[in-house]
Amino acid sequence: MHCAPEELKHVPLFELFDDEELAVLAAQVEIRRFVPRQRIFKIGEPGKTAYILMSGSVQVTTVDEDQQEVLVDEPAHGGFFGFASMLDETPHTTNAMAMEETECLELDRHDITELVKRKPLAGLDMLTVLGRQFHASQRLIQLRAQRNANEIIEEEATLGDRVADGVAGFGGSWKFIISFLVALVVYTSINIFAHAHTWDPYPFILLNLFLSMLAALQAPVIMMSQNRQDTKDRLRSELDFDVNRRAESEIQALSRKLNLAIDKIGDIEDLLRDSATTR
Repeated sequence: MHCAPEELKHVPLFELFDDEELAVLAAQVEIRRFVPRQRIFKIGEPGKTAYILMSGSVQVTTVDEDQQEVLVDEPAHGGFFGFASMLDETPHTTNAMAMEETECLELDRHDITELVKRKPLAGLDMLTVLGRQFHASQRLIQLRAQRNANEIIEEEATLGDRVADGVAGFGGSWKFIISFLVALVVYTSINIFAHAHTWDPYPFILLNLFLSMLAALQAPVIMMSQNRQDTKDRLRSELDFDVNRRAESEIQALSRKLNLAIDKIGDIEDLLRDSATTR
C-alpha cells in the first residue's frame, strides 16, 4: 500500500523535503504492517530495504563481543532503521523486531535512486539527516565503551595533582622514613658533638621550625592526593553500577525470552493436541 505525501511530512528523515519531493517519494514507497514479536530483519540478512516507523513500537538490537544482545535503538514515530545496510547493499548488522502492532514505511535503493534522479537536492537533505544519526550512534558507542577509571583520572589530572600524588607516594614510603631518620640523626649529631660548628644547639629550635613547616605543607598535599583517590573510587563505583545494571537488564531479557519460548512451546503442544483429537 502506497503512502500519502502528508504522512511523510512528519518523518525527520524527510523534514527538509519540499512538497514536490514528498510527492515523488510517496509514489515510490510502500507501507508494511507487522504483528507483535514479528522480526522485521535480522543480522546477516541482505540489506535490500530500510524502514521508517509510522506507528507501533520497534526494537533494534545487536550482539556484542560477549554474545549478549544489546539494545541499539527504539525508534520513535518517524524514526528510521536499516538505512546503512540498504544504502551500501551489505547484510544487516542489527536485528529489528516489532514489539506490538506496527506500521513501517518500506523503501529500497530504487526508491532513493528515483527520487535523486528527479530531485537531486533531496539526496543532500537526506545525507544531512543521516549524518546526525551517525553522530548520535558514535556517542552511543562511546558511552558503551569500557572505561578505565585510572586512565580517565590521569587524563584530567593537572600538574598540581601529579605533584600531590608524587609527594604523597614518597611521603608514605620506607624511602622517606629511612632518609628522614638519617637526616635527623646527622643533623642532631652535628649540633651535639661539633661544638665549634653548631648552628642549632639543643633543644634544636630551628629543626623544630623546619619540622613544623614540613608538617604544615605535607598535610594538605596528602589530603589533595586522598581527594583524588576518593574520585577514583567514586568513578569505579559508578562503573561497577553500570555493569551490574547491564547484567540485571540481560537477566531480565533472558527471562522474557524464556517466557516467550515457554508460551510458544505451549502453543505448539495445543496444536498437536488439537490435531491428535481431530484424528
